Amino acid sequence: MKIFDIVKYILNAVSYGVLFAVALILLKPELFPGLQSSPLFSQTPKEPQALSFAKAVSLASPAVVNIYSEKIENNPRYGSKARASTRLGSGVIMDSNGYILTNMHVIQQADLILVLLQNGQRYPGELIGFDRYTDLAVIKINASNLPVIPQKINQQSLAGDIVLAIGNPLNLGQTVTQGIISATGRNGLSNTSYLEFLQMDAAINEGNSGGALINSNGTLVGINSRKFTETNPNFTSKNNLEIQGIFFAVPYQLAHKVMRQIIENGKVVRGWFGITASEYYDDAKGFVIGGVADNSPAKLAGIQVGDIVYQIGDQPIASITQALDIIAETKPNTQVSVKMYRKGQPIETIVTIVELNG
Repeated sequence: MKIFDIVKYILNAVSYGVLFAVALILLKPELFPGLQSSPLFSQTPKEPQALSFAKAVSLASPAVVNIYSEKIENNPRYGSKARASTRLGSGVIMDSNGYILTNMHVIQQADLILVLLQNGQRYPGELIGFDRYTDLAVIKINASNLPVIPQKINQQSLAGDIVLAIGNPLNLGQTVTQGIISATGRNGLSNTSYLEFLQMDAAINEGNSGGALINSNGTLVGINSRKFTETNPNFTSKNNLEIQGIFFAVPYQLAHKVMRQIIENGKVVRGWFGITASEYYDDAKGFVIGGVADNSPAKLAGIQVGDIVYQIGDQPIASITQALDIIAETKPNTQVSVKMYRKGQPIETIVTIVELNG
């Protein structure tokens, strides 16, 4: 019992000593110079870490390449001597075996395509195919184990997302510009317009076309395409406007669909219905047939102006754009059922989708 009392006495004494020492250190830290450098007792607040997208850029930038396309021209003003003109652009390595996405206008009518990697290696590029509706093209280089841009097949972008555009503007070398997504478009294969692209304010200059648009994690969200111009038929003006901060990129999901089709078929195969239409504003969903092209699948199936289409195949129709995407992504020579109302009566017909040409 005496031993227990002694141990208890010692422990109490030690506890009081520790408490006294801690209180002294907190109240009089100047008595202990060695502790002044400790973060616990430092009077200088820690500097906050600077906001940076360096990690995202380091993940994506090795997969963004410079593309030089050369066209040989015979100009009468230069006599019979051929003259080479070079077009500048960028591209994105989508596959480690050498498949690269870029813009069609970067390599259009090129006689020679040169791809420059960020490590300095140069390769001739082979054109696999292109799609004029989305202004995309796929080229291939004879290389393997290439750096690939980070991708997420279910990637969805929202207005307000921070984005970084990586490319080679004006041949200055790889450059990064930053902005936000201003508006988003659709991801279907139906005929394209500015409204189907990602709109953003990250600057796109000559040479940026075909480069990568990434988010703050370094994941690919789009292929840089173009800046807004007044040649867009939806916007006309008699004045020359100084347009700023309106640039476009092809959304990743659409670009990926186009790339896969070009690799598999050498082109993008789209289904064709042969109608013009307008939205149907009533309790029922669907669209109203406004016109039927001669010798079109719709004409051959007996579809008429004024019919209200509310279902294609097993998919109820909520809008024209949805219907156009369903048709465009249907394999040619496929038969689909079309349900509609004609003069208030429900009817159904079978349409054989054909390939869109031109």
